[in-house]
Amino acid sequence: MPACVILNPYSNRWNAKRRRKELEAALRAAGIDFVIRESESRGQPVALARTAVLEGFTPIIAAGGDGTIGDVVNGMARAAGDAGASIGPLGVMGLGTANDLICNLKLPLALPEAAKVIAAGAVKHMDLCRVNDTYFVNNSAIGLEPYVTLIQQRIGFISGITRYLVAAIRGILDHPVWEAHIEWQGGSFHGPISLLTTGNCPRTGGVFFMTPHADPFDGKLTFVYGYGKTRLRLFQLLPDAMKAGAGNYVEAPEIHEIHSPWIKVTLDRPSPAHADGEIFGTDLQSFQYSIQAGRLALLAGP
Repeated sequence: MPACVILNPYSNRWNAKRRRKELEAALRAAGIDFVIRESESRGQPVALARTAVLEGFTPIIAAGGDGTIGDVVNGMARAAGDAGASIGPLGVMGLGTANDLICNLKLPLALPEAAKVIAAGAVKHMDLCRVNDTYFVNNSAIGLEPYVTLIQQRIGFISGITRYLVAAIRGILDHPVWEAHIEWQGGSFHGPISLLTTGNCPRTGGVFFMTPHADPFDGKLTFVYGYGKTRLRLFQLLPDAMKAGAGNYVEAPEIHEIHSPWIKVTLDRPSPAHADGEIFGTDLQSFQYSIQAGRLALLAGP
């Protein structure tokens, strides 16, 4: 069977659709036999990927942004059914705005080079994460981060990474707060939070390192929770969240970074939530995070 490319034409504000011929040329040059199935609505890549797996296509290639990759993985997981069964192989071709997963894994963004990686067939088994009934591969969050995601989705006059930054500023000015009860392996917390973000990888939103010490191959979730008492304090922490190494915001006394195979969270009031940048709920109060170590077979080169 040929590869099945799940193309999200909307990625990067329709830029993915404009690059379809470039995508096809890169795949052909790499000697990949393929068919393309183009989504027509938000969330449809989930169903397209599930059907492609059940029909026997291999590999499955996600062509779009981080949300598209997350949707494709959810479709593949639904097709696999058994939580113990490996998922994949999955190839990725970055057509999104931030392309966080690809950058986190140091995979090529240039389509010809990405196609060569897929054609080589070398697989790395990375961890697959789950929150409630939704899978994710890069990151998920509740509280301020998805609150900001909802804001950036409504911004139409700014494009690219700048849109994420403007949305972050607007979100901080609103200063939303939740009372949370959090449990993890070996610990717990009860009190106010501004954010809780869970990473399989360090970077999200193109410039933010919300879980700077996350490792997608260590069999553990990395999550960060914290509370900024004032808008000023959140603005002070914002530039530190953009540091990949020393000086990252997790070094602040009110911010806590934890590594655990599972997390349980209960909030006093509803919060939006996202997985790989896609909102999967706007009024949720209970969350269960877990990890399936090494379950995703990713075409990632040597």
